[in-house]
Amino acid sequence: MTMNDHWGWNKNDQNWKSAKTLIQNLVNCASKGGNYLLNVGPTGEGLIPGPSIERLAAMGAWMKVNSEAIYGTTASPFAKLAWGRCTQKPGKLYLHVFDWPQGGTLNVPVANKVVKAYLLASREASLGVTVAAGAGVSVALPSEAPDAAATVVVLEIEGAPQVLAQA
Repeated sequence: MTMNDHWGWNKNDQNWKSAKTLIQNLVNCASKGGNYLLNVGPTGEGLIPGPSIERLAAMGAWMKVNSEAIYGTTASPFAKLAWGRCTQKPGKLYLHVFDWPQGGTLNVPVANKVVKAYLLASREASLGVTVAAGAGVSVALPSEAPDAAATVVVLEIEGAPQVLAQA
């Protein structure tokens, strides 16, 4: 993937993707079991353009908090989630929330017992979880997203994910 519209340096191409778009592209690739290869094209003088540096710094800051939800994960067990993407490790679902729910409740179509739920950026504060028979679990979220690009909610679950059919 390119950071703007060209694979090589083009002084006229100032159509830079936002840091939010690049972070969500990374999450999207990881959620499908893929790898995100990001092209960074230096100028003719061998310098990395300022907009590239800014976006890479933002991605690095996001990864400093959320790398556990990317490195060593496997693809999402869900076909589609209306609010974002998911990655997983044994016993954990990493819910990458792109679209923060208005009502403050994140609905996850999984039948597993949830041992613990928390924001990856704030592990010490547990989130409330309720079970809706046949509809999965609902996670109580803060009123506003802590990260505008992708807030990661961790569900520690018992066993392999048991995905429920979605309407």
